[in-house]
Amino acid sequence: MVELNSHGIETLSRFAIDVTRRLGEEAMTFYGKGDPTVKFDEELITKAEIHLAEFFQNALHQNYPQHQVFRSVSKDTEYTHEEKRYLWIFDPLDGVSNFQAGIPVWGISLALFENFWPIFGAVYLPATGDLFYASAGGKAFRNDLEIHVSNLENINDESLMFIYSRFHHDFNASFPGKIFNMGSTAAHMCYIATGRADVAIISHESYQGLAAAQIIIEAAGGKIFKMDGSEFHLADYLDGQKIEERLMVLAPGIYSQIRSCIQKNS
Repeated sequence: MVELNSHGIETLSRFAIDVTRRLGEEAMTFYGKGDPTVKFDEELITKAEIHLAEFFQNALHQNYPQHQVFRSVSKDTEYTHEEKRYLWIFDPLDGVSNFQAGIPVWGISLALFENFWPIFGAVYLPATGDLFYASAGGKAFRNDLEIHVSNLENINDESLMFIYSRFHHDFNASFPGKIFNMGSTAAHMCYIATGRADVAIISHESYQGLAAAQIIIEAAGGKIFKMDGSEFHLADYLDGQKIEERLMVLAPGIYSQIRSCIQKNS
């Protein structure tokens, strides 16, 4: 495993990686066990998410009892030099439909912030064994290999775009390459970070769902934009409201080309 030295938080980074892997092991005990007689097994997802949340809370309390965990609404926004300056943002399951159906593209996200500044992020896809992680301002990794967004200068028929489930209700795309929805925003963003794909259009996300993946994508040289090309600031959603805006995740150099291929439906 690559040693992380950013921000003097080596121990916290190792804890994050270790607990994320352990959470993956716990999640695998529920994976693919949805009731086959229903289209979506909500009961299984609820049990799995509660179990994972409790597992993480217990692990954190045993190691760092003064640290905070992000809830749907954050009430403490004061800066401090005490241990409670550390805030963990945990998303137990991204890609729940895949998870309950036994499709391997789903993940667990964990981010660490210090006084609301991003420090470290990890996304683990337990069914494939892929662990993505990065220190803010540092390098991004998949397992022990450094990763970077694609250096593609011009999109073509081999380019790959990930979309959300109702994308075609909102937009008409003349994108020349392949268009897929793999069912997990976290996975989509991490595949962009590895250079395996070129752009992801995402929608209806949450602070918890984007916190870790944004650290990884930015460390890999990518960025999240609003559809009009303006910067997206995750901190604007610290109060926990849903992120209703459509967003683009990609290498900054191809934004104009991608945007020209996407027209909003009237």
